[in-house]
Order: sequence, then C-alpha cells, then structure tokens
Amino acid sequence: MTGARLLVPVTDTGTLRSTVEYAVRQATEHAAETGESATVHFVYPVSERLTFETETDETRRAQTLLDQVSVWADEDRGDDETAVTFETALIGTREFLFSPSDYADIFVEYAREHDLDLVVFDPGFSPLGTTPLLPPIENGVRRAGIEVQDAPVQRERRGSRLVRRGTIVQYFALFAASFGFYLLLAGSLAPFELATGVISAGVVATALWGISLTRPVDPIRGGKQLARFALYVPYLLFEIAKANFEVAYVVLHPDLPIDPEMVEFDAAVWSTLPVTTLANSITLTPGTLTVDVSKRHFTVHTLTGDSREELFSGSLERAVRFLFYGRAAARIPSPLERRQTEEEAE
Repeated sequence: MTGARLLVPVTDTGTLRSTVEYAVRQATEHAAETGESATVHFVYPVSERLTFETETDETRRAQTLLDQVSVWADEDRGDDETAVTFETALIGTREFLFSPSDYADIFVEYAREHDLDLVVFDPGFSPLGTTPLLPPIENGVRRAGIEVQDAPVQRERRGSRLVRRGTIVQYFALFAASFGFYLLLAGSLAPFELATGVISAGVVATALWGISLTRPVDPIRGGKQLARFALYVPYLLFEIAKANFEVAYVVLHPDLPIDPEMVEFDAAVWSTLPVTTLANSITLTPGTLTVDVSKRHFTVHTLTGDSREELFSGSLERAVRFLFYGRAAARIPSPLERRQTEEEAE
C-alpha cells in the first residue's frame, strides 16, 4: 500500500537508511499518483523519562540521528519539495518506556494526534538494544486500528560477507570511474593510453565490483553529486590557497603569533566517505591537521586562533554536506552553533 501520511519510528540500525528511502519513495509515489501532497513523520522513542526539559546523552544522540534522517529524506525526495514534507520528533519523553505496549501506545497516540494512516517499521527497529520488541509492538499498533507495514529491506547480517552481489550498473559505474581516473593521471588521450586504461579499468571493476559500492547506483543522484563535486573542488582549492597565505603571514611575522591547540568536535556528517572527505579536507588546509577520527568525533590540531575560528565556523563541514547530501544539509548548524546550543541547555 502507498500511504499519504506515514509514521516511521527510527533507531540507529544498519537498515535505517534503506527504510528511510523506502518510506520517502512510498510517499513520493502517492503524491505523483494522486496529485496530493504527502507527509512522513520520523520519530525517535526516548526510553528514559525527562524532567524539566533536561537534555541527556540519549536525546543528543537521538536528535543527531533525526538530523541525519532528515538529510537522507531530503536527498531521496528530489527537487519537488512541495510534494512530500517531513517532520521529526522525539516522543515518549514524559514517561518511562519499558514494555512493547508502552511503545505501541506512544506510536498510536502520535499517529492519531497527527492524523497518520500508516506506520512503517524498520525491520531492524530495536528501541532497547538486542531485545526483540518489534513483533509485539506491531501487534499493539494493529489492535488500535492503525495499519502497519514492514519496510521490505535486507536485514543486516551479523558477520556480513566482505563481497556482495553487485549489479551490472554498479560494474559499469566502477569501470567508468576507474577509466576516467586513469586518463586523468595519464594526461593523454593517445590510443595506447586509451587501450591500457580500458584494461586497467576492467581489472579494477572486476576485482572490486562487489566490495567498493555499498549501495545500488542511482544515475540521477550520481550525476547531481558529480555536479556538486565540480563546485566543491574549486572551493576547497580556494580555502587551501587562502590558508596558505594566512600561515605564511604567521610564520614570517616577527612575533610569530601562533597559538597551537588541540580541539575536538562532533561533525554533522555520516558514513565513511563523507567523514573521510572532511578529515582530508581539514588536513589539506594549512593551519589545521586531523589527528584522529572516531565515527563522527574529530580531534584536530590547530595552529592559530583564526584557524580554530574557521574550523568551528563550519565552512568546510557545510561544503562536504552539500557535496554528499545536497542544499538542505547546508542549513544544519555549524559546530560552533551546536556547541553554543549544548552550553545553553546545560
């Protein structure tokens, strides 16, 4: 069934990304078929009861996850922002959630309050870690008269295989990327370079077909990312050149006004490639050096106060989000703004 008003409970699982994509596709198809707008509500059930609006580690993690889900959903929606709208919320903050019926009750209450007609569950949804609560939660929601659907996505396997089954589109995408990179390094379109490029790209694509690509290739989305990459490269080069002049000024100044300091922050980027891109971009920019990265937590050595201000202003982070997630991700607060919000909450 294609729903117009969907509720999607979320927790941090290996199948969450695919579930978000499925829910957005359902809503988008409904909007295209009927000409009416659709809405998807992503909610995170907080297991602990909050008092006096206190922010906790769980709520911070939950809000970060909802921000991530919003970026994914906006990316999956495409360019028509009026066809499908999104809402995110923390629910269950005024009570202790313990049993499956507790979770079912807050989903039913939220669905009725917002007039939602379908609850789409992530197959890996597990609000209390490894405890298997999903079937009784779904039964409780069904008994309340609300339709329930499991997202038809592949469950994450423990000890999953390194090599996966790839598609022909993935093969040719990897072949094209390898071939283009080979010609870029060769700097020539001579027949010999073209022939050796085809051979090299074929070997790389065959060897890494089921390893390097973790998701099916979407040509439209890939084209948009390539266009954003074409904008990102000159921006990064400009930032590198600007930082070079600033560091040169500091080094040549008679007073040598350096103020080295190690700083830490959580970046609003997700998955391996965006995190790696941000870490390398920071290192390539003189005055800052990425020392360590653990998931989204960055440890960076900064040479001067100006380099720290530039880092926390989030310009590079915002550019990386734009590259991988599109324009909507640029509206996420900078590291400095997020830190100020946390300090005000404390």
